[in-house]
Amino acid sequence: MESPLLARLLWSLLFLCADLTEGVTITSTEQTMVTKALGEKVALLCQFTLAAGDEGLLDIEWVVLEPKKEQPVIMFSQNTVYDKYHMAGRVQFVNQNPADGDASIDILNLQPADTGTYQCKVKKVPDMQTHRVQLMVLEKPQKTKCYVEGSQEIGTDVTLKCNSQGGTPIISYHWGKMSKEGLPDRSSLNSDTGDLLIKNASRASSGTYKCVASNRVGADECSLVLNVTPPVNRAGTIAGAVIGTLLGLSLLAFIIFCCCKKQREKKYEKEVQHDIREDVPPPKSRGSTARSYIGSNRSSLGSMSPSNMDGYAKTQYNKVPSEDFERTPPQNPNFQPPKVAAPNLSRMGAIPVMIPAQSKDGSIV
Repeated sequence: MESPLLARLLWSLLFLCADLTEGVTITSTEQTMVTKALGEKVALLCQFTLAAGDEGLLDIEWVVLEPKKEQPVIMFSQNTVYDKYHMAGRVQFVNQNPADGDASIDILNLQPADTGTYQCKVKKVPDMQTHRVQLMVLEKPQKTKCYVEGSQEIGTDVTLKCNSQGGTPIISYHWGKMSKEGLPDRSSLNSDTGDLLIKNASRASSGTYKCVASNRVGADECSLVLNVTPPVNRAGTIAGAVIGTLLGLSLLAFIIFCCCKKQREKKYEKEVQHDIREDVPPPKSRGSTARSYIGSNRSSLGSMSPSNMDGYAKTQYNKVPSEDFERTPPQNPNFQPPKVAAPNLSRMGAIPVMIPAQSKDGSIV
């Protein structure tokens, strides 16, 4: 009774060992996590072996595991490659014929969204095996800038700043002096913020400093020149600034004054052109010419007789030069000129003329 039972157990063990040695086996299990930089290429490994007893078609499938679903990346089925998914144009099989035992893939131009867990599934009836790889896409530090904060005078505390405008945390900063003596003794570095504090700076602190910013996928650097100088004469600087300000204000006030004066002069000239000046003497009238002419002939009036006095007065006054008189338009014959009083005639510039009286016998009295 014991011999048949023992034989059955032996046959069962033989079949179990046969099942274990047959089927699909993924051999590249050492790769479980990969970290790459933005824009680079990554190879996700999936190498396998097949048992001689496996029958049926070979199917290979790469997917990204998401919380609620699997996102296809690339597939191989019935000797055909299917890659028209969300990474189309950036993913390919390393081996043109994955059925040869290498289902590894290359992902080109990595993007931050490519970060995730990738699963390789190799299936051939009646067996199937899977392998997962965690991919992390990070950005290298970039556009790193170095600058000095504070005064660069002897005896002061000088801070050298280093900062990267791009890059995936965590970024670590390291400062160094490009000389044999290295960093000053009285300096302290904060590798998280990139600050290098140099206390009580001296001339020996001067030199060229370099900062290197790095993370898990790359590094970037910058440099600066520190020139520690003696303290400046602050009193003289302040005095110069005050004097310069006063001179500038004085010049500005002078310019404003000149502009205002020029405006007043222009305004005055315009007003004078339109105003009637009362203090300007009137132009010469025709009476002045007549007076000069009459005055030159007064001496002859005394020797004339009364008989020709009337005719002389008419003819002589008619001989007053006409060019000194303004032409007057013809007047209405019925027009009666108004009478002018003697005081008004005097103010108008008229000169009184005395006409000699005549006696009955015609002699001048």
